[in-house]
Amino acid sequence: MYDLAVLTEFASFALRWLHVVTAMAWIGASFYFIALDLGLRKAPDLPAGASGEEWEVHGGGFYNTVKYTVAPDRLPEHLRWHKWQSYMTWVSGAGLLMIVYWAGAELFLIDPAKLNLSTWQAIALSALFIAAGWLGYDALCRSPLRSRPALVMLVLFAGIVLASWLLHQVFTGRAAQLHLGAMTATIMTGNVFFVIMPNQRIVIDDLKAGRTPDAKYGQIAKLRSTHNNYLTLPVIFLMLSNHYPTAFATSYAWLIGPLVFLIGVWVRHYFNTLHATGKGPIWTWGASAVTFVLVMWIAAAPMWREDAFEVAETRELQPMEAAFAAAPHFEEVVQTVTGRCSMCHAREPFWDGIQYAPKGVVLETPADVARHAREIHLQAGASHAMPPANITLMEDDERALIRRWWHGAGGADGEAFLAELAAD
Repeated sequence: MYDLAVLTEFASFALRWLHVVTAMAWIGASFYFIALDLGLRKAPDLPAGASGEEWEVHGGGFYNTVKYTVAPDRLPEHLRWHKWQSYMTWVSGAGLLMIVYWAGAELFLIDPAKLNLSTWQAIALSALFIAAGWLGYDALCRSPLRSRPALVMLVLFAGIVLASWLLHQVFTGRAAQLHLGAMTATIMTGNVFFVIMPNQRIVIDDLKAGRTPDAKYGQIAKLRSTHNNYLTLPVIFLMLSNHYPTAFATSYAWLIGPLVFLIGVWVRHYFNTLHATGKGPIWTWGASAVTFVLVMWIAAAPMWREDAFEVAETRELQPMEAAFAAAPHFEEVVQTVTGRCSMCHAREPFWDGIQYAPKGVVLETPADVARHAREIHLQAGASHAMPPANITLMEDDERALIRRWWHGAGGADGEAFLAELAAD
């Protein structure tokens, strides 16, 4: 019998793999071209229209790159475009969002302690937040403030703080941090799709028609590309945050995202200045270290939201959760999970060195077990991922019991039954 949960997990894995690969390609291109641009030097023999050149050595060869401020006097036959890295990063990330947070909205997206949303309402708000981030940012960049880049960045940071706070009032902490990253990544891809590429096409069309291109199109594209460069590091942190409860599940987690944006800006400022002048401002490392210590203090000082646990414990089980609670072997699975897993996956873990339940998954009550059925099956039934190194000595027959419970939810064809519930 096929295992829908395992197939879904591998679909998520494949998308995540693609997402990481394309993101590395995009980030690498961004870092390279900003460093190249800042490192350009004047030379007496530059061709007409060129603003600088860079000599580089790599892989046993020498490279001579020349930049034209506006455009060369003719369109070269071979022109390499850098756009697909950005597009595929966004598409694969959107697919992951749909599989993990939209399809798993009851577990990963909705927090009844904040807003008791239906699945469709949560998904609609998720999409709305992401779209609003791009629309707000683009309006800011087209506003009268656009001639004052520093002020634009300050207003943008204020918007990031507001967005982080709002997201944490609506979604689970894990989803809030992820959505802050998704909003920022959408801004970055929006810059490429809606601004940088169209402006480059205008310049190319002018060259083809024999017209002199207007320099403003390249300047606008360069500004958006620079914004992308500074936003990159915070996005990476936010995409990784779902693995660390201290980054998303504490009382003031909404402050962590904006502070990480400051760290990312300071680190990029150091390297960009280094590429331009040969010496980076050392103060940026001190500021980054102090800010990261502040992030750790914010994460460690307040404990978990107790009201969220109370709501999770008392709220009525959703149809899919109730199906698992009513399935054969549920009581035995509860005994197995609480005996083998709850020393770490607890509201107050008592395993040495663990302060918060890993990934925020709590497995202390029958309701907890029913809510996390899919994760229990994938981590301890279909695989031996949990407990780590089988440190609590979970037996093979206990893992088989978990598998029988999962497949038995709702009858012989349990997963088809669960799919019908999800469709309803």
